[in-house]
Amino acid sequence: MNFLLDTHVALWAITDSPRLSAKAREFILAPRSIIWISSVTVWEIAIKHSLGRGDMPISGEKAVQYFRLAGYQFIAIEPEHAAMVEKLSKHHQDPFDRLLVAQALVEPMHLLTHDEMVARYSDTIELI
Repeated sequence: MNFLLDTHVALWAITDSPRLSAKAREFILAPRSIIWISSVTVWEIAIKHSLGRGDMPISGEKAVQYFRLAGYQFIAIEPEHAAMVEKLSKHHQDPFDRLLVAQALVEPMHLLTHDEMVARYSDTIELI
């Protein structure tokens, strides 16, 4: 099964954070799971890290290295993903999260998130 990780879930996974739930670990470590990281996630990490945000403890460059070492796959932002954003309901305003949701819906993939607002978009979005 294909799983797209939201930014915080991706960071928690590569740092083995206790904030990563048992359910998320089960999805990520399942032998049939293919874990995807979006270019959106790398972009968000890079921007927030460069601004000195404490919730982004590593640089975008380091994150890419860790994601590759973990064996995660990368998905680029395609025009169809960007176009899907305008079809999403307006109950979440974060542009990074909205693009992740759009990617998950277009591909399709299951999106793993800890954000209740993001989880409202589809039953294929797993709140962990």
